[in-house]
Amino acid sequence: MTGTVRLFIALWPDATARTRLAALRDAWRWPPGARPVTDANLHATLHFLGSFRRDRLEALRQALGTVAVEPLQLALAGFDIWRGGIAVALLATEPGALRLHARLAVALAGLGVALDSRPFQPHVTLARKATRAQPPAGSPSLEWRPDGFALVESRGGAYAVGAAWGETGRQPGGDPLPGSGFT
Repeated sequence: MTGTVRLFIALWPDATARTRLAALRDAWRWPPGARPVTDANLHATLHFLGSFRRDRLEALRQALGTVAVEPLQLALAGFDIWRGGIAVALLATEPGALRLHARLAVALAGLGVALDSRPFQPHVTLARKATRAQPPAGSPSLEWRPDGFALVESRGGAYAVGAAWGETGRQPGGDPLPGSGFT
């Protein structure tokens, strides 16, 4: 098996959470040229792995399968526009999400995966090229209770869940990663 895949680990919303995230995105006023994230791509990234060798996917799957998951409860903490015009919904720093992020970091470091040195800021990217976007007035709310995490492949702007793990272990995760052994 040769080549690489572009991967990240995320909190992947179920249909109810995806609808809520899309409503938050749609409440913004987007300037011309802004690129809102499609409903199917809304998520909260836990770790970005980047280019990952296909021949190491099974080891990655095994390592991620050892990570304990506990119930999470995420809430909206506000909105921001980050450098480069990235509009985000900030998520409250929930202790369970921080512990999951740390556990995943240990598993990834054990595989020699380089980790981002910046502090973890839970968020959902809502749009790109959105420098002059205007967030919704008032205080929209979001309640999201993810019950696990997903290994996701970025395929030129579209995302495919390769595998997912939850409170009770591995769960069905959508499209398998090619040649990975994920089913």
